[in-house]
Amino acid sequence: MNALIFGANGQDGYYLNELCQAQGINSMGIARSGDFIRGDVSDYELVQQLIKEYNPEYIFHLAAKSTTRHDAMFENHGTICTGTLNILESVYRHCPRSKVFITGSGLQFYNDGTPISEDSPFEANSAYAFARIQSVYAARYYRTLGVKTYVGYLFHHESSLRKPHHVSQKVVQAAKRIVHGSEEKLCLGDISVEKEWTFAGDVARGIMILMQQDNVFETVIGSGKTYTIQDWIEICFSMLGLDWRIYVDQTENFQPEYKRLVSNPSLIQSLDWQPRISLQELAAKMIHN
Repeated sequence: MNALIFGANGQDGYYLNELCQAQGINSMGIARSGDFIRGDVSDYELVQQLIKEYNPEYIFHLAAKSTTRHDAMFENHGTICTGTLNILESVYRHCPRSKVFITGSGLQFYNDGTPISEDSPFEANSAYAFARIQSVYAARYYRTLGVKTYVGYLFHHESSLRKPHHVSQKVVQAAKRIVHGSEEKLCLGDISVEKEWTFAGDVARGIMILMQQDNVFETVIGSGKTYTIQDWIEICFSMLGLDWRIYVDQTENFQPEYKRLVSNPSLIQSLDWQPRISLQELAAKMIHN
């Protein structure tokens, strides 16, 4: 049994690969960098060739540039939108037995701070959001053609594999440098922003649970529990015996993308999924990695 993971060089790809191996599934990672099959999901000929060659049971489309910036619009359109169409059309033509996972995001919904479910309305409030929305409508169209296409709307999730520019890693790495003698100050924006801090391995497990049943095809995958960025700072610094207030400065007049982003995970919970790793355990994993 084979699986293809497009965008395998991110944290979700890493944990999905681990889950596949644990279940005896032969997974092949495709990415533009790293120790994987080199390729771009926006290349239809490549995608078609891989699907014809490996005849996969599962296909995971994780590839994207993790930013809502306008200047990433064309890159994310190619990776998210065109990539989705390339996968779905190749499956439709050559491997209709495949199950396809398309990544969605909590950022593609209208957000007034209340819990967001898979039934909440979309809002194209960024280039990233409209790319995600377009890919969902492609998934829904191909589902009418008989392709088993799943969408998981992922909310904020973390691991030690996060890139250094993410706020979680900024905090962890700064605290580790400071405890070893650095006299730096960590400059951050609005630390009262509330978001979920789910462990990426738990989210990957939710994706697999979704893919291995045939009743639910779109669901939010999130903890439904929010913590502020300040909560994260306090936990990480205190684990290293530091008073965060001495080392953290806030940027004045910073405008966050949102004040609160939280999921309503009742549907994925009905499939017997719950996160296993707490916020404190996540911080310990990232600090001691």
